[in-house]
Formats: sequence, structure tokens, C-alpha cells
Amino acid sequence: MAEAIRLEHVTRRLEGEVPVTLVSDASLRIDGGECVAITGPSGSGKSSLLYLMGLLDLPSEGRVWLGGADTAGYGEVERSEARLRTIGFVFQSHFLLPEFSACENVMLPMRRLGAYDDATIRERARVLLGGLGLEDQRDKGPRQLSGGQSQRVAIARALANDPMLVLADEPTGNLDSVASRNVQRTVLALAHEQGRAVAVVTHDPDFAAQADRRVRIVDGRIQP
Repeated sequence: MAEAIRLEHVTRRLEGEVPVTLVSDASLRIDGGECVAITGPSGSGKSSLLYLMGLLDLPSEGRVWLGGADTAGYGEVERSEARLRTIGFVFQSHFLLPEFSACENVMLPMRRLGAYDDATIRERARVLLGGLGLEDQRDKGPRQLSGGQSQRVAIARALANDPMLVLADEPTGNLDSVASRNVQRTVLALAHEQGRAVAVVTHDPDFAAQADRRVRIVDGRIQP
């Protein structure tokens, strides 16, 4: 599979009277069809590493390559465009907008992209929700959904623009054991059945064990 994301000696440092290093000299490559679990103690830099991969934060040193393209020269508009077109995000809290239905939440990224008419966008949202077992939930609002259902809607939203890379930050952290297993299977299938590159931050050892690789980060450093 082709390379989706590559970090080369990336460091993220917060400057100030006492500088703080969040990520130190991190190098990592993830290919399409591969699920990588990022593990480590709380505060070790896992989420910071994910934000660098997702172009939500900028490295102080090093380079991030996305789909073979060096993003070092990207301005904010180019980073935003790259995120919209090529990266899907799933967080611990689903962040669904309560005023919209499940279907409308999934439609939002496609509307931002502006590449399709409204009928096409709505049909794609219906297909994505149906593929995640939510066909009968598409017209419900987030408050009418269970935690597991809401997180699967968030995954459908992350897939709306057909990203090559999916970044998930503790996607099962707020779920009970049954919902957690369902979301785990869904996230793993994004790589193993759909061929996407997936990086998932998790404290769950069972989830991490199912990934193709486990990357452990301690004090901002990826461990050998």
C-alpha cells in the first residue's frame, strides 16, 4: 500500500520562559491498509503527535509528509484544504452538532468541500450511516442516540470526504464495553477492509493488541 503519512524527526516545542517539549525527534510512517495504535502514559505526547499528523499543529523542527507531499511550505489555507480532503478525525467526544440530525452531521464536511450537489451529499451520508448499521438512526438528533451510536456517526462524518488517513484520539474512551468493541471493529475495518491508513491513540490494551503495529511514546519520545 502507498504511504499515507510520514513524520521525519519531528519536534514540537512550546516556547516561553520555560520551554516545554511535547514531541521530541519523532519519525513515523503509516501506509494505507495499516492500523497503528499509539500508546503511552497520560501526558506523554500521544495526542500532540496525532495533532501534528493531522496538520492541526505545526512542528518546531522536522517535516510532515502527507500522501507523499511535503507540508512544510503549507499556509493555513493549504493545511485546512488538506485536512478537509485527505484526513478524517474521530475524537473521544463525538462533537456532533445537537441542532442537526445524524445524517445532517455527516453531510457537513461534504458541504464544506463543495464538490457535490445536495442530493448527492445526502445520499452519500445515508450510505455511510447504513454501512455502519445506522440506517434507522439517520434522522435522529445526537441526544436521541446512545454513546456508541453517536461515535459511529462521528466515524461516518470522518469518512464523508473519503480520506486516505483517519486519526482517532481515544475513540472508545467514553463507551461501555459492548459499544467499545463495536467501535473497535469499525475502526480496524477502516484499514483492513477499506485500505485507509489509521492511527489511533488508545489506553485500551485489547484495542492496541488488535492493531498492526503499536507505537509507544514516553515523555514525547517514540520508544524503540
